[in-house]
Amino acid sequence: MSSNPEGLLPLAGALTARTNQLSLGLDSVDAELLELVTPTTAVLLRWWFSHEAISSRTFNFHAGQRQAILNTIVAHEVLDAHSLADLYDKACPEALLEDRCALLTELNQPRHAHPKYCLKMATGTGKTWVLQALMAWQMLNRTAALEEGRQDPRFTRHFLVVAPGLIVYERLLDAFLGKLRADGSRDFSSSDVAAHAELFVPPAWRERFAQFVRGNVCTKTEIGLKATGNGLIAITNWHLLSEAGEQALAQDEDDQTATGGMRAEAHMVANAALPLAPGRTTGNSLDVLDRRWTRGNVLSFLSGLSELMVFNDEAHHIHALKREGEADEVEWQKSLSRIAQGKGRGFVQVDFSATPYNERGGGKDKVWFPHIVVDFDLRKAMRAGLVKSLVLDKRKELGALPLEFKAERDETGQPVLAEGQRVMLRAGLQKLRKLEAEFATLDPLRRPKMLVVCEDTAVSPLVVAFLQDEGLHAQDVLSVDSGRKAELGEKDWAPLRQRLFELDRHAQPRVIVSVLMLREGFDVNNICVIVPLRSSQAQILLEQTVGRGLRLMWREPEFADLKRENRERIDRGQEPGNLIDVLSIVEHPAFERFYDDLLADGLAGTLTDPDGASSIGDLLQAGLRQDHARYDFALPFILRDAEETVEHAPIPVQALAPFTQMGRAQLEALLGKGETFVSQDLQSSTLFGDYRVDGMPMQVGGYNELLSRLTRRIGQALSHPLPGGNRIAERMPTPYLQVGTVALAGALDDYIRERLFGEPFEPFAHEGWRLLLLQPVIDHIVKVFGLALVRAEQRGLVGEVEVRHRRLSEVERIPVRASASMEVGKCIYTHQGWPSRSGGLERAFIEWAQRDASVLAFCKISEHRHDFARLRYVREDGLPGFYIPDFFVRTAETIYLVETKAQGQLGHPNVQRKLRAAVAWCERINALAPAARDDRQWAYALVGESVFWDWKHKHAGMDALLSFSQVRQTLDTAAQASLPLD
Repeated sequence: MSSNPEGLLPLAGALTARTNQLSLGLDSVDAELLELVTPTTAVLLRWWFSHEAISSRTFNFHAGQRQAILNTIVAHEVLDAHSLADLYDKACPEALLEDRCALLTELNQPRHAHPKYCLKMATGTGKTWVLQALMAWQMLNRTAALEEGRQDPRFTRHFLVVAPGLIVYERLLDAFLGKLRADGSRDFSSSDVAAHAELFVPPAWRERFAQFVRGNVCTKTEIGLKATGNGLIAITNWHLLSEAGEQALAQDEDDQTATGGMRAEAHMVANAALPLAPGRTTGNSLDVLDRRWTRGNVLSFLSGLSELMVFNDEAHHIHALKREGEADEVEWQKSLSRIAQGKGRGFVQVDFSATPYNERGGGKDKVWFPHIVVDFDLRKAMRAGLVKSLVLDKRKELGALPLEFKAERDETGQPVLAEGQRVMLRAGLQKLRKLEAEFATLDPLRRPKMLVVCEDTAVSPLVVAFLQDEGLHAQDVLSVDSGRKAELGEKDWAPLRQRLFELDRHAQPRVIVSVLMLREGFDVNNICVIVPLRSSQAQILLEQTVGRGLRLMWREPEFADLKRENRERIDRGQEPGNLIDVLSIVEHPAFERFYDDLLADGLAGTLTDPDGASSIGDLLQAGLRQDHARYDFALPFILRDAEETVEHAPIPVQALAPFTQMGRAQLEALLGKGETFVSQDLQSSTLFGDYRVDGMPMQVGGYNELLSRLTRRIGQALSHPLPGGNRIAERMPTPYLQVGTVALAGALDDYIRERLFGEPFEPFAHEGWRLLLLQPVIDHIVKVFGLALVRAEQRGLVGEVEVRHRRLSEVERIPVRASASMEVGKCIYTHQGWPSRSGGLERAFIEWAQRDASVLAFCKISEHRHDFARLRYVREDGLPGFYIPDFFVRTAETIYLVETKAQGQLGHPNVQRKLRAAVAWCERINALAPAARDDRQWAYALVGESVFWDWKHKHAGMDALLSFSQVRQTLDTAAQASLPLD
């Protein structure tokens, strides 16, 4: 394992540079990478990363996830590395020259003799989504190869997902199978595969991938026992492999004692021959013996697979350093090495870790894993706003008193909390109460939590007792230690585990007390305060502890400005202006070096007087005013239209125009002189039938067939353009026929016989029906009957239009910033806000609407809260999109949907498409009864910035401006009149 105290990761750097070069143009599906991968991979890459696909989804991969997926695909599929040494040779051979001895020695170890990749991703940045995307990439490519009858050793349908503990194990089961129901079954619709299906797999493969997951997942008790379909997704925690590995290694040692003429020890022979040992009641119980057999069977089953891809979650557990600093593998990693034997490149290992290193020299040096292929660390995640910002609570009393921060012992030897620990707990509790009170003013359902990390399990009960003495209820504090499951048993542990996982949804508990069990997998969003009572100097433990609180709590885009400003202030060395998505750590003197590194990088801030800072900055909730009903807007939703019926009166054949372009004699001359062939039966010499080779515009075998084709052609003429020449199109939409084909054919026959030539006409006399095959005659018949059908229509409506209204006041509160809002009187809300950046036009619009007497009511639409007020439209790229106008404005006669735009954006194609959709929707609403649309016309107004200021400076009325800016219906917008509100 290579030592790299500078943090330089040569393999990750080289792969990232290579991948970025190959991926140029990937957003527009014009990248070199697409030519170097399989067609299946190319489809996935377009679906994941093209601009068209990204803009059509709610969820997408962020930059760190994108880099991790692409780097892995390039390393495994493009470079086709067979081992870690092979990957270095193809990606960064210069690294082997710079660190020849140590790195080459490490790469030649057997544990690196297969494809092996480590993805370094910060906690809270979505490693599980990357895992599932890579699994879909492997499974779909393998399936495509099998369907084509070929073998591709780069891909597999067999997966082993290894978790470091029970918390992560349960999280992985939730991600793949869904959350547990009350009856013990799992709700697959809540799994990542189902809930975010539109992200992982294109529509054509979505059901296939979902069925693969549902049919092939095996829990740790089912591995090797459950019958799966056409693959395997085995999910386990490392303890199963660890104990299996120990037994397998012990068996190997027993086997080796009998070789080479050496005499085996007696206890080895006894252990090999007898499953039971005297005096070991627990070890001889049937449950223990069964578990031992099962574990050995798991290792045997996995070893017997010809191919396997292993995903190690939180893979910093896979190594242990000996005293001399040499890297070694823990027992469960040795089991993986045994499973890999004989598979060659058919065994692939993908490790995920936020901290892929071991500490050496008392924690002063980091020994990085050599197979790190991507580096998306905590610093990058913080700068991108993907995790909470970090601040340290530097309490004045902490800096003034030389306190002890480790638990002490009383005269009887029992542990007691040190005074320093009590001070830290009080500081954290004070911060928690402040956050609870101020967050509740924004959203009562956002409940911040505090995490206390103790030094050992003997201290946890002391912390719980102290917090209760400080005023917390017993239900406010939840203690979760590594021994709780064994202490409680599975029956009592299951509800506690569920309570822990659903922490964000409930008011209690408010504080979680733990030792080390919650280092990984404790993936909740509401941890806002951490009190680290541990005095360990191990930086990796601190990073993992801090990671428990990094997941975002306020993910809505409306809070993005506040969080961005916090990051900018912290980067400048200033205190944050609010605590929205800020993780507060009560400072512990033992971790000063870790904090100093973050502070130096501008990634952590300090709060010297936390009581004086506002948790929510200048955010305030604009609630409904008491008389809001006067200013409310009711949006009509058409649930069901009245059905239109079309009936036809009988076609007046005698009133139809005859064919007068030429007489019958002239038409007969046009029939042509093509050769006529006669068929003769060779046995009886009987002559039958004839057919003309040329000179016939439309080939038919007789008059009845001609009537049938004419009936069809008339229907096509009214529903679709006719094909060129004299052809009858073979594939056409359903013909326009609101009258029965039998009645139409009868009317055609009557017209031909009585009216077509202005005199009686017998089609069968002297084969006169052939005159009807001429193009001018056919065109005349189609034209006359097409017009006659339309004129004979009798349209009517059946049923009534069903309309439902939704009011803007359904959203009772919207967050606004005091610095970017104003109090208003003609709106349902007390305040109206605008963007803090580039919001000048919207601010001026609000001010004008408030002052102008022609405006009776107005409201700025919240894109994130008033999601029901959105319109569907088709974007320039052809994909569906959603659009919410800026304002609703009501005047005496009209309700306007108003969009304010910079002048240069008015001609943008997507702006014009939104315009057409909005106008079409307004026209549809205007067709309703007046009572269903507030007795007003609805209109769409697109207000350009220059026009706005010009009219405002001339002291015009806003109603005049909106009337001038109103977009009227055109032919293009009429075509979209079926687009409703979503």
